[in-house]
This record gives sequence, C-alpha cells and structure tokens, in this order.
Amino acid sequence: MDHPQDEVHHHSLADPENFWGRQAEHLHWHKKPSAVLAWATKDLKTGVSHDHWEWFPDGEISTCYNCIDRHVLAGCGDAPAIFYDSPVTNTKQRFTYQQLLDEVEVFAAVLREEGVKKGDVVLVYMPMIPAALIGILAINRLGAIHAVVFGGFAAGALAQRIEASRPAAILTASCGIDGNKPAIGYREFIEGAIRTSSWKPAKTIIWQRGELPWRPIRRRYGERKWQSLVRSARARGLKAECVPVKSTDPIYIIYTSGTTGLPKGVLREAGGHAVGLHLSISYLFGIHGPGDVMGCFSDIGWVVSHSYTLYGPLLTGAATLLYEGKPVGTPDASAFWRLVEEYQINTMFTAPTALRAIRKDDADNSFITRVGERGGLRSLRALFLAGERSEPAIITMYQDLLGKYGAESSQVVDNWWSSESGSPISGVALVPHAGKDRITDIKDHPPLLIKPGSAGKAMPGFDVRVVDDHGEEVTRGNMGNIVLALPLAPTAFRTLWEDEERFYRGYMKRFGGKWIDTGDAGWIDEKGYIHIMARTGNTGTLEQAITSHPLVAEACVIGIPDALKGHLPFAFVTASQPISDQQLLAEIQTLVRTQIGAIATLGGMIQGRGMIPKTRSGKTMRRVLRELVENAVHGEVDKAVDVPSTVEDMGVVDAAREAVRAYFRGAGERHSAIEIKAKL
Repeated sequence: MDHPQDEVHHHSLADPENFWGRQAEHLHWHKKPSAVLAWATKDLKTGVSHDHWEWFPDGEISTCYNCIDRHVLAGCGDAPAIFYDSPVTNTKQRFTYQQLLDEVEVFAAVLREEGVKKGDVVLVYMPMIPAALIGILAINRLGAIHAVVFGGFAAGALAQRIEASRPAAILTASCGIDGNKPAIGYREFIEGAIRTSSWKPAKTIIWQRGELPWRPIRRRYGERKWQSLVRSARARGLKAECVPVKSTDPIYIIYTSGTTGLPKGVLREAGGHAVGLHLSISYLFGIHGPGDVMGCFSDIGWVVSHSYTLYGPLLTGAATLLYEGKPVGTPDASAFWRLVEEYQINTMFTAPTALRAIRKDDADNSFITRVGERGGLRSLRALFLAGERSEPAIITMYQDLLGKYGAESSQVVDNWWSSESGSPISGVALVPHAGKDRITDIKDHPPLLIKPGSAGKAMPGFDVRVVDDHGEEVTRGNMGNIVLALPLAPTAFRTLWEDEERFYRGYMKRFGGKWIDTGDAGWIDEKGYIHIMARTGNTGTLEQAITSHPLVAEACVIGIPDALKGHLPFAFVTASQPISDQQLLAEIQTLVRTQIGAIATLGGMIQGRGMIPKTRSGKTMRRVLRELVENAVHGEVDKAVDVPSTVEDMGVVDAAREAVRAYFRGAGERHSAIEIKAKL
C-alpha cells in the first residue's frame, strides 16, 4: 500500500487542476480564477516554440492581504506575527498581526507618496531587521515587485542587479551587522552601485540604525530617512489599501548567477506563489496557523528566507522568527537552541553549514544537551536542512539528539530545491496529507521514514526524472541529470525577468524543450527517494570576476567538498603569462571580494594550461572536473570518471587529473592563500 505522501504526489501529477484548485480554496481571491491550469505555445524571436503553462490565469489576488489583513479580519489580530531577536544589538521585539498591519499600511502609503505604483520594481538591500519584512510587504501591498539583494554583496554585484531590475526606489539601512564584527556601513555599497549603474533610481529610503547612522543628502540619489517619512505619514493619517494583481503578475525577482556572468532574474508570480507556499508550509513543514512558530535561519536575500521566514508562515497566520545573528559567536554555539526554547519553535530550517559550525564549536553537544535536559526542545517537531548536500553522519547525529530531547516523533529532514523552484522539490512531509482540512493528529498519518543521504521524495507538483546526456530516462538507481517534467509546481518560475530567450536557453534547450534542466546530478532509488550528489549550478558570476584579472585567459569554477560549508568554490585557471600561484590566487581573491563580496571567497585554485575539458561544441565539462576533485578529496584520484563521448580531447582530461593529483599531494597547500578544509 502506498504511503499517503506517495498518494498525494500522484494526485498532484495525475489531476493537477483538481489538486491545486482545492489548495487555492484556502486563500482569499479578489477575483476567483475560472481555471486552474492553462497551456499555450510560446514563440521565441529565434523561431523556437516551447510549451508554456499558467496557474490560475484569470484570477486576481493580493499576497499581502492573505498574509496580514485576512488574519486580522478573522479575529487573530492579537496573535504574534514576527518575533525579532538580535543578539548583535541586544534587541528583541514582538509584532502581532494587528501591529504588523498598521506598520505595513503606513509604510505602503509612504512608498505611494514617493512615487511607487503597481508594477514598479523596488530593490531591497537590508539586514535581518523587522523593517526589511515590513518594507517587502508594503511593496507587495501596492502591487509593486520587490527584488531583494543579499546585504553581503559588494557594490559591483549590487550595480548589476540595479541595472537588470531598473528599480523605481531602493530600500536600505544605514548598516548591517555580521556576527560580533563591527557594523558595516551600507552607504559605500549603495552609492557606489548607483554611481556605477547606468540606471539611477529616483529614491533611496534609508532605515537609520543607531550603531552606524547615515546622514542622507536629499539631492543625491533622492535619499530619504525612513523613520521621518513614517512619522509624517502617521501624523497625516495616511494608510494604503491592498492592490490586487493578476495571478500571473510578478510578485518578486530573485537574482541567481548566470553562465554569462550576468545575474538571472528568477521571476515569481503572485497566484501560484501563494497557493504553492501555503501548501508547502503546512504539508511539508507542519506549520498551520496561530500557535505555531517557524524558525528559518536564512538571510532574507536568499529564496529560503523569502519563502519560510516571510511569506510561508504569514500565509497560514503562524509566527515567524527573524534572527539577526549567527549559529556560533553570538554569543556561542548555544544560539539556535536558546531560540528554540525561548520562542517555542515548532519547525526549524537551516543549512548543514550551520550545523557543522555548531559541531565544530561544541563537539560534545553540551549546549543542545543542556537545553534538552531541561525540556527546552520539546516544542521542536522537525529540523529541516537545505542549501547543500547533508552528509548522513550529521543527519544521524541530530536525529538521535532530537529523538531524546525534541517533540514526539521529531524528524531531521533533508530537502532539495533552488531559487527557481521557490519551494522544496523533494523532502519528507511532516503532515503527509494534502486535503482541504488540517490533520491534527500526526500519529494517524506518520511521515515517511528518513533515509540519511537522500533528499526525500518528490513534493506535490514536481515530476522529477533522471536522464542521460541525450535526455533519455535512465533506470532507477543509475546516476544522471536530474530534470523536471512540465508543468512545474505553482511556486516555481515560468520565465526570467524580461528574458524569455535566456530562460529557454538556460533551462529547456539542452533537452529539446522536453525537460527543465535543474543543473543537478544524482539518482532516484527503487523506493523513490531522490539522491542529489552534485550541485552543478551556474558559476558564471565567479568566473566573470576571475577572468577580469588581466592575466587570466580562461577559468572554470566548480565546488570542492568542505568540512564546514559543505562546498567551496574552486577554480581551474589558465594564465596568459607566468605568475606564481600564490600571487595569482591572492589577486583573484581580492577581485572576487570586491566584485561579489566575501561570501564568494575561493576555496582553492589550480593554475595550468590544457586542463579544462570541453565538448566538441565548446561547452566546458564542469562535471568532469568536479568528479576529479571530489575523487581526490576522498583519496581516489585514479578512480574512473564519466567522460561523455562528446569530449573534444581526452588528453585534456588526463592533464586535469595530473594537475589535481599534484595539488592534493601538497602543491595546493603550499601555494594557497587560505586554509583548505577538504574532508567531509
């Protein structure tokens, strides 16, 4: 007999109209859609046609209304909406839904007075503070589009995103705070990016923080003080009502790196986003409404926090925890466990990197044990992991700990997704039932068994397949390219911001329009569990920064296994004239930090000629280089790698192997400017 999660998934693929139509009933529609799913053929300028789908095509909806107004009108205005905890500023705040509605109504009126209207883009470059969430919701309230940029990006990367999105205004703060380091002023980044960009936003609205103020100059980039504008609007009684948009209108743009080095604007649409997220937060994460608390430890600049710090919890009427701090160092490795106890978090979401950092600082698990033994973790029903592959050992360790100290049947769940999907493509659902009514007793419907090393099973609406390099499906258990059949689930993108041609080239062309290429490799086992073995995502932004060095003729970036971060970017570089490895790496690191930010620091580099393999059509074979490096990390440098028959010169693969062999014999450690941690 199939498990309920299998039955739900089958229903979502066999009858998507019925399945997603029922899910849409959970939300308020300003105009109810007459259809759930519509198909058409899209013709590109190049003469290519491809299948095109739309979710709830003629519906009209306001996500802000569904996140706030709906709950206040239902009598839940006193329920907590946002808990803000900032150990770096020693600040805690609590916002009820009524208080959040008041803040968002007023700031939306401010934005309207500053010229923001339906369909405009507003770029958000902010730290993890309540104003960031209020600002995003206010943008949405006006029917405008937000484009959030991670606050760790330097001026160059920010300028690219300003040029690409052409925002009417920028929302920012005077500074960010990274752990226990001094405050980082945002003025240099914002003003530097605007100077560099050919697009000049009309307004820059600045949330002033006491740690490092920014004195706005009104005539320069339309700089405004956020708090002053809000005080003025309140004094005049200004508020803004929700502006509904079409289901297929954009709600936000989130940028991810591209193979050309130019960021790709992944576009999220209003109707599908709201319906799909409402399902995933309740079905997969077990967060249903008032009384539940979600703790998603990810920066608002990433898709994870968009979905599960902001929109997901608020769509259900639950509380969300906004944390401005680190898993370690603010003040120590007890941070997450303190938060679980203090806010009675039910579902926690973080990256394996964070757990590795905690394990490094607290090898004997003394902090989690101390909190657990006094019953402080009994609220925690699940710990979700995503962002990179989770090694089985870390899942098993935390599963044992939650088994002792967490809620009954508490689970550690690895799940797999991307900026493009908007919600997990695979995982293990805490409430494996997706009917219209809530299942309150999980004992009647226990989740699937966890299989450490896998990312669970496919989520509703995602038809996951594994194919070879020709697009033909492989038998279960065999490694291949992980692809998705059409249509994608409603949370997923259908195009890129103002670039349908690039969407087709980047995601559909490789397999002739039949599949969406995820860029990941792995396999599906006999039970349907998905195993992601390699993240093959785009590395174009890093490669662009590296090749901006005047002596670099060619570069290829892959991921190298790392004990703390899961993977670090690792470069193969060809120089046009002799230069020492140490000097070149140091200069490249400076370029990367300047153009992208410290988050993109390389984990190592191999310099040489004739070692970057290509296909006969000129495509770089990153997978081959990645397999060589991963084999070397595990002491298996001579292990055979899968080299496609389309390789232009097999001798280049042999040269790459020898270069990798030399590096891992010690050449890399002698010349690298940073410490390489290459043991899982």
